[in-house]
Amino acid sequence: METFAEFIARIDNPEHQARTEEVLNWVTEKFPNLKQKIAWNQPMFTDHETFIIGFSVSKQHLAVAPEQAGINRFSEEITQAGYDHTKELVRMKWKQEIDFSLLERMIEFNIADKAECSTFWRK
Repeated sequence: METFAEFIARIDNPEHQARTEEVLNWVTEKFPNLKQKIAWNQPMFTDHETFIIGFSVSKQHLAVAPEQAGINRFSEEITQAGYDHTKELVRMKWKQEIDFSLLERMIEFNIADKAECSTFWRK
């Protein structure tokens, strides 16, 4: 997690810092084949140089970005989990539980869906 240490250290709220670290550690342990990367000042995970999932923080939530295809695929489940979402990201409010099962399915979907992808973002 050395890749993300500086990002985590810059999070002002200790609870938000701990939650973000928990999620990033979970992804690292669950998907050890994914490469950690900081880009656009955000932690993200890649597979064969293609974006799989990224994270960002705000005062109100932890944002999870599985690209629009991931949002489209899991839109109903995201809503059922109690999360808000846009076309590109899921907002997990700090007081909400993290649905790690949903997060796992989004990551697995992107890994499989982008297996033959040769660009960072989907075209």
